[in-house]
Amino acid sequence: MKNSQCTPVPLFGTYRWFVSVSDDLDDSTVVAVQKYLAGFDSRLSALDGYEAVRGFLESYASNEATFNSYRTHAERLLLWSLLIRERPLLDLRRSDAEEFLNFCMSPPSGWIGKIVRNRYLTKNDSIAANPDWRPFATSSEANCYKLTAGSIAQIFSVCSSLYEYAIDEGVCTVVNPFRAIKQKSKFKNRSVQELTTRSLTPLQWEYVLEAAESMANSEPERHERSLYIAATMFSMYLRVSDLCGRDNWQPSMGDFRPDHEGNWWFHVIGKGNKAGKIAVREDYVELYLKRYRLHLGLSPLPSHNESTPLLMTFNGKAGLSTRMVRFIMREVFDFAIDRMVSEGRHEEEIQNLGVATTHWLRHTAATFDAPFRDPKDLQADLRHSSLATTQNIYYSSHDNQRAYSIQKLSMKDRG
Repeated sequence: MKNSQCTPVPLFGTYRWFVSVSDDLDDSTVVAVQKYLAGFDSRLSALDGYEAVRGFLESYASNEATFNSYRTHAERLLLWSLLIRERPLLDLRRSDAEEFLNFCMSPPSGWIGKIVRNRYLTKNDSIAANPDWRPFATSSEANCYKLTAGSIAQIFSVCSSLYEYAIDEGVCTVVNPFRAIKQKSKFKNRSVQELTTRSLTPLQWEYVLEAAESMANSEPERHERSLYIAATMFSMYLRVSDLCGRDNWQPSMGDFRPDHEGNWWFHVIGKGNKAGKIAVREDYVELYLKRYRLHLGLSPLPSHNESTPLLMTFNGKAGLSTRMVRFIMREVFDFAIDRMVSEGRHEEEIQNLGVATTHWLRHTAATFDAPFRDPKDLQADLRHSSLATTQNIYYSSHDNQRAYSIQKLSMKDRG
């Protein structure tokens, strides 16, 4: 039987399941999904696509409403790529993206349910996908499926964000197929730019950093670490895994190393065991690294081959989980929101922080720094494999800089 004739099944559980499930494969839902995906032709790289979507959704696990929306659209895309298009999710092209958007506007009856069903059912102490679940559902007031213009725009936005995440994480090497669509007006509306924004404004970042500093000053035993995490991720464009480590590498203070000219570098092992080093800015060392180390009772600067873990639990255990780091940053974002509200900031200045994720710190810092850094230097510190990736994301739309650069160029007297 062809994959396109198969009935789609849910690939992710509820929000509560997602935020509580462990990373191992003992979870019965994960085991069921892994078994289902293993049944696809290996050329479809079903497990790779699943892991990419799962990582993407983890970035939005701090907000249930946002998670549910993003899960819906990303899950549909993955199922469509496997069952209908029969092409790996991470290899989709512009024409595939257009076909998917058209598919969402008029999905086949076998993909539509009359009501929203539970994703998984428990029977005889085992978990199984609900056979009545469908990726699309009609509203209770209508007998046919209809997609609004706003919903189309949101699908476009979420799927585009998924590929930006995958490209940034180094698991996808193709051009974002949704950004490559030429006739975007058919699928986009004015809200899409807001939906795809993944960085803070200078004002929002100022509130976040001030919030972290205020929390650290008032409760140092609890929040000096919070300030250190926020400053470290921002200053070096880190991914959460760079801060928390991987199976083959656990970061330590000894990964901060000076060169013969006194410049500090952070040495990191990225995906695929790829070693890299990131330039460390001076004010981070002076204002945040030294502060945190003194709080821990350490010398102001790391010593050669120091084994002190980069992050520790409150009881001194080495390392923190990625989920814990995201929880810590959510506390900081929420504190910043409370301050913005109390100070009467405009709602538009506040709203992004409600859905901001830890990964946004990387994008925020790179966006701020791009106008002042050579693209190759920024590429090296972001550890993008391609300079084009850095240029496409951070050097394509600096409108203010572009406008300023043209103002003093006269039509005459160019000698």
